[in-house]
Amino acid sequence: MASIPDIDNQETQEWLDALNAVIETEGIERAHFLIESMIDQARRSGANLPYKATTAYLNTIPTHLQQRHPGNPDMERRIRALIRWNAIMTVLRANEKSPGVGGHIASFQSAATLYDVGFNHFFRAANDKFQGDLVYFQGHSSPGVYARAFLEGRISEEQLSNFRMETGGKGLSSYPHPWLMPDFWQFPTVSMGLGPIMGIYQARFLKYLHDRGIADTSDRKVWVFCGDGEMDEPESLGAISLASREKLDNLIFVVNCNLQRLDGPVRGNGKIIQELESDFRGSGWNVIKVIWGSYWDPLIAMDKTGLLKKRMEECVDGEYQNFKAKGGAYTREHFFGKYPELKEMVAAMSDQDIWRLNRGGHDPHKVFAAYAAATSHKGQPSVVLAKTVKGYGMGDAGEGQNITHQQKSMDIDSLKAFRDRFDLDISNADVEKLSFYKPASDSPEIKYMMERRQELGGFVPQRKRKGNPLKTPLLSAFENMLTATGEREISTTMAFVRILSTLVRDKELGKYIVPIVPDEARTFGMEGMFRQLGIYSSVGQLYEPQDSDQVMFYKEQTDGQILEEGINEAGSFSSWVAAATSYTVNGIQMIPFYIFYSMFGFQRIGDLAWAAGDSRARGFLLGATAGRTTLNGEGLQHEDGHSQLMAAMIPNCVSYDPTFAYELAVIMQDGLKRMIENQEDVFYYITLMNENYSHPEMPKGIEADIIKGMYSFSTSKAKGEKVQLMGSGVILREVIEAQKILEKDFGVSADVWSVTSFNELRKDALEADRWNRMNPDKPQKESHVVKLLKKVEGPIIASTDYMKSFAEQIAVFLPHRFVALGTDGFGRSDSREKLRHFFEVDRHYVVVAALKALSDEGKIKSSVVTDAIKKFKLDPNKPNPVTH
Repeated sequence: MASIPDIDNQETQEWLDALNAVIETEGIERAHFLIESMIDQARRSGANLPYKATTAYLNTIPTHLQQRHPGNPDMERRIRALIRWNAIMTVLRANEKSPGVGGHIASFQSAATLYDVGFNHFFRAANDKFQGDLVYFQGHSSPGVYARAFLEGRISEEQLSNFRMETGGKGLSSYPHPWLMPDFWQFPTVSMGLGPIMGIYQARFLKYLHDRGIADTSDRKVWVFCGDGEMDEPESLGAISLASREKLDNLIFVVNCNLQRLDGPVRGNGKIIQELESDFRGSGWNVIKVIWGSYWDPLIAMDKTGLLKKRMEECVDGEYQNFKAKGGAYTREHFFGKYPELKEMVAAMSDQDIWRLNRGGHDPHKVFAAYAAATSHKGQPSVVLAKTVKGYGMGDAGEGQNITHQQKSMDIDSLKAFRDRFDLDISNADVEKLSFYKPASDSPEIKYMMERRQELGGFVPQRKRKGNPLKTPLLSAFENMLTATGEREISTTMAFVRILSTLVRDKELGKYIVPIVPDEARTFGMEGMFRQLGIYSSVGQLYEPQDSDQVMFYKEQTDGQILEEGINEAGSFSSWVAAATSYTVNGIQMIPFYIFYSMFGFQRIGDLAWAAGDSRARGFLLGATAGRTTLNGEGLQHEDGHSQLMAAMIPNCVSYDPTFAYELAVIMQDGLKRMIENQEDVFYYITLMNENYSHPEMPKGIEADIIKGMYSFSTSKAKGEKVQLMGSGVILREVIEAQKILEKDFGVSADVWSVTSFNELRKDALEADRWNRMNPDKPQKESHVVKLLKKVEGPIIASTDYMKSFAEQIAVFLPHRFVALGTDGFGRSDSREKLRHFFEVDRHYVVVAALKALSDEGKIKSSVVTDAIKKFKLDPNKPNPVTH
């Protein structure tokens, strides 16, 4: 606009006068309507008006439209000062006790007012009458949340003194960790970027529950607190368009814009608030900027020419950081001093007065007005962009300085200055002793705090451990999975779909099932559920689907059960987490089944999967088209040989790699019993294949061994040298064929073991190993795998469609020589037969490995191995797949 010359100043002024008259007589909303109508008419008339996603660098809510703060500001300031002090003491005392234990001071000090206003007036707790609002606390602000809970009597001084010292059982976790503090924290958020995306899908899941009639969530809010530096994480902004598309007016982001990230400015050469405004406004959010505090109001009102606003616009964040770090005199000279008119505007103000010009995020009146506007806004999600100072109150110890984020200590003089600045009644002796400060329970401050929380329904945060009781179907409910398929060939993916179909028809569990797919339902054979269950859409289906004349047409509906998330693994997984933690968030157990390409599952969302473990999530993850050689045509980026190892990294993830439909049925029924009926805080990862083959009938009495991870599939009746063959997933079928070849062509007696979970075998073996080491004078325990193999003879050959290290996890616990075959290296496209030959896991390589192991033990001659290699036409000089 500035580049367009004004060819008629008088006409321009007439238009502006008319606009001002409308504002004065009819209000700002009428003026806004007229302006938008004029812009729309201009565009319809052919004008090319460029879109500007940012507004002036001013507070969105003008002073005269601010909703009045209803509390006692002086009392709340005193309470806030107490919390600030105890938050600092929490970190300082921990580091005094154990130097280097760490902690963060500056983040909470910048956000204290943002949280305090929420705690005193907006964050409603869960109770018998209301399920409560949900708050995703920024992880680095945890000391402040602990400090408030300390004043509320929910956390003891001993616990505060043991911040980040948890192994003794009386400490506090570094950040929000439900696994470590299961009655306190609801959501893990310190892996930056995960809080925003999980918060968005949590808000959408509340709408899903409401639209399906499962729970009344209409009045609940989801608050997501994050930092401006955190918004650089792709997950932070990656799903904001979904929030606006779904009209998630139950969602409020609060971005603490202290202009600094871990090492320095977020946008030293620009304005992060303006950048984020354009991101959110452009995505359809209601944006509320809280930039300037109340001390700026008189100056802004005096700015009749717009020169002050111009100066505010032209300064970049690197300069704003300097203004707070270097004091009032510096600000007078370098901010106001650029223009004589501005310097004259503040001539009567002292340097201290200029330094006191506060930012909006530290002004409870401005913050309250923003929160009130956000909570009452309809039809859009809201974001509050609040400008603050990192390390607010820390003075020379770090206020507004680049080193602030790493500050874990303050000297005594800085602490005394902090005490004086916030008018705390703490003696010099107590400052020097780093004493916590907690007034008596009948003090005005504590009584006020407790009254505010009582008015809002109770304490926040708090977490429930159990959901509504549900009964698991008997294994017989999946009878069609326990019998042989005969000549009919199916994949384990199709077996899963049939099990899922049985569950959604179950009278007790059916409505709680949440099928989740990332735009791959047809790939996984789930399109039959479209019509049966419907795909969830907040607006229903506003069109006639192209395939409406077919039985399995694409059906969207407001009470649809399927969450079809598009090509979006992170979003799909965030929906899964929301469903998998519904038992604690909503008091209602939901049973999510998220099926995905296994390669893109744990590999792409590993951080979210770890957060799911921390969240105590309960549900099923299905890694379809699993294995390095089963997805023969898709190649390097699709073929998974490592997701099972990634699952093994998460302590409460129970993982399996089944081969047959009956194994899958037993595993899923047991998973339902553990997670839904017993309400254990575990979740399941099960790999599924797209390869069709016939499935045998389940042998009798093997259910317990399937669950433990291994059972005897077949015992050889041959009289020759013994060898033990292990296999899982699709490669078990190659192992079965290898058994036949060994017996027929080489006279070797080979027993076959189906290993449904090397990961579970390892966990069990580690448990027994530790018990034996720590209890040498007691009867020694035997792990499941040792019990099965201690009396058998011969070397053990384990073959899987995953990296060798997957099977090698159990090698150290076994009484016999162990050889692992696996699919190390990059995947590639070809037929399954050629891929298994290339990775050296097919039946012929299993035979050669078994013969070589027998040769190494002196049981057979090495020439037998050489003859086998020639017989199978194997090339000893072919490239190693690990490096090829």
